[in-house]
Amino acid sequence: MKNYHTGHGGKLSLARVLSGEIADGATVVNSSGRGERVGGIFALRGEDTVKRGTARAGDTVALGRLDGLRAGETIAVDKAPTLQIEAPQSPEPVLSSAIGLKDRKDEVKLSAALAKLTDEDPSLIVEQPQETHQTLLKGQGEMHLRVAFERLQRKHGIAVERLKPQVPYKETIRKPAEVRGRHKKQSGGHGQFGDVVIRIEPLPRGSGFKFAETITGGVVPKQYIPSVEIGVEDYLKTGPLGFPVVDVAVTLTDGSYHTVDSSDMAFRQAGRLAMSEGMPKCQPVLLEPVNWVEIAVPSEATARVNAIISARRGQILGFDGRDGWPGWDVVTAHLPASEMEDLIVELRSATAGVGTYRTRFDHLSELVGRLADQVLSSHRHAAE
Repeated sequence: MKNYHTGHGGKLSLARVLSGEIADGATVVNSSGRGERVGGIFALRGEDTVKRGTARAGDTVALGRLDGLRAGETIAVDKAPTLQIEAPQSPEPVLSSAIGLKDRKDEVKLSAALAKLTDEDPSLIVEQPQETHQTLLKGQGEMHLRVAFERLQRKHGIAVERLKPQVPYKETIRKPAEVRGRHKKQSGGHGQFGDVVIRIEPLPRGSGFKFAETITGGVVPKQYIPSVEIGVEDYLKTGPLGFPVVDVAVTLTDGSYHTVDSSDMAFRQAGRLAMSEGMPKCQPVLLEPVNWVEIAVPSEATARVNAIISARRGQILGFDGRDGWPGWDVVTAHLPASEMEDLIVELRSATAGVGTYRTRFDHLSELVGRLADQVLSSHRHAAE
């Protein structure tokens, strides 16, 4: 079964009748037991639909209003099917574009359009990474995404543009520092007072964030310690370089309070102030995501693919023959995420269109020198 959304007739599900027959108004059930009532049986003639009667074995028809059923499912009349035909698995996406809206009023309309788009074509994937807050559309290549964007504009009436996906850079520190953060404000009546001393230290890559306290003598009351941690975490969302901070340990070592003016908000602000003063002293450094990549290509193209990887700052991990594919190799490598954007275009150009790859995030790596300066300059320009 394949789904198709029409402008006036709603959702149509294209289906091949393998045995028996199906009539208008019949209840069809999928393998999980979900039932839907058929709202019309149609023959398709181009973009036109022609209503017809009962469909029998061998017919290919469009079934109306099966809103809860997905593409690729096997269905049967009245009860769950006893025979399951396995749907083909969609290959992993190899190219992505961020969706830019020319009119912000189309945001709600876009969500509905993307749901219909991916219902019709399961090989399209929509993602919304928390780090970049972009909406990404992923597909099988340049033409696949180009057609998808054209359908958003032509069929759904949404003015969209293709944008470059942002790379989710992070930052960390190289050396420790100990700093005091004091928040003191008097504005008539009760004031605000929070005073903390924290030690900031780097952690091994992949450790994340850790908070601890070594307070003695009650110099910072226990009820305010969680607020200090919240203030520290507030700052870590955007560090001195402008990116989220990772692999950092913060220890609350000392401080003071006022019996009247101290509050949760005051200590939260003190923790944030201490971080803003201390982090620039810790030698902040930019981190770029690095992906693990497995590339499958004909053996005669392996040397060209190795050159592509090296030109994109990649590190080749090894290569071997592809199981069950005589005359093919599989090359594994580490490749910076910033170099992945149009990899499939160059790869297919070097392999007469047959090369492909799969990838996943592997680790964060320090980025220094000219490339780091370019990233920071571009980020500051975008923020301004």
